[in-house]
Amino acid sequence: MQDTVTTAEAAIPAAEGSPQSPRRSAPREQAVKFIEVAPGRHIPASTAIRKLEKRIVRLTAQAITDYNMISEGDRVMVAMSGGKDSYALLDALIKLRARAPIHFDILAVHVAQGIPGSPTEKLIEWLKPRGVPYHIEYQDTHSVIKRLIPSGKNVCSLCARLRRGILYRIAPQLGCTKIALGHQMDDVVSTLLLNLFYGGGIKAMPPVLRSNDGRNIVIRPLIYLREHELAKWAAACGYPLFPKDLCGAGENLQRKEIKKLMAEWDKKYDSRIFNIFRSTTRVASSQLADKALFDFVSFRRLAAAPQTSPGPDDEA
Repeated sequence: MQDTVTTAEAAIPAAEGSPQSPRRSAPREQAVKFIEVAPGRHIPASTAIRKLEKRIVRLTAQAITDYNMISEGDRVMVAMSGGKDSYALLDALIKLRARAPIHFDILAVHVAQGIPGSPTEKLIEWLKPRGVPYHIEYQDTHSVIKRLIPSGKNVCSLCARLRRGILYRIAPQLGCTKIALGHQMDDVVSTLLLNLFYGGGIKAMPPVLRSNDGRNIVIRPLIYLREHELAKWAAACGYPLFPKDLCGAGENLQRKEIKKLMAEWDKKYDSRIFNIFRSTTRVASSQLADKALFDFVSFRRLAAAPQTSPGPDDEA
């Protein structure tokens, strides 16, 4: 998407004075730059915001290219949760589709889970002018969760599993070849730390994942972006975000602890989160102890362990 530039009218020189008085002109107004946050809707943008927009689109494109996430003729389902990341993901993919050397289609999908007060209509109104088709899947998982999980207990894991299962089921029905989720770098790192600290395993969120039944491929095009970058962009665009506490259930305490730890690291160390993320791309199997990845008798690396669907600490 190109910036729309509105140039101020040329300054009109003041009337000429006597030969001793120099000709003076009114100061020229600075050009005002805008970004398009919706078809036909532009907002004034600072240099920082315009650079942020370009960074989001560029790093999304880089992740897609690095991991071959989207191919010619793909129909990409973008899972719209109502959070900032899914809005930013859809906008970035729309921009990239317009300039990509390949053709792919986009379908925005939201799973309405029957949560009282859910602002689904606001999401629909936001989607209508986007120029992409959308589908709202109405499934009352909220009642199922209330029946299965005692009051006061954390429901995030079950809720995520049910929502992911619905996306897996309807993706082939809707002709979608890829399911794009809005997980970003912070999600990858927090999941890695959760599994490391509480699960006794080294597992995060891969950029591309094939479901166990082989019918669906999940992609995560935002993995090169930090959460605070997407939050800043969402604020600039005025996305109609769903409340975080919509369901009334508190966040997983372990995940809260990890997020607090990561926030403290961000204050003290500029690149710690990035370095942890980068470690997931530079794994030395011979320096670990997983016999499924490395043969310690013949000293050779084995074929990678099969991918598995997200575990209980993964969020949809």
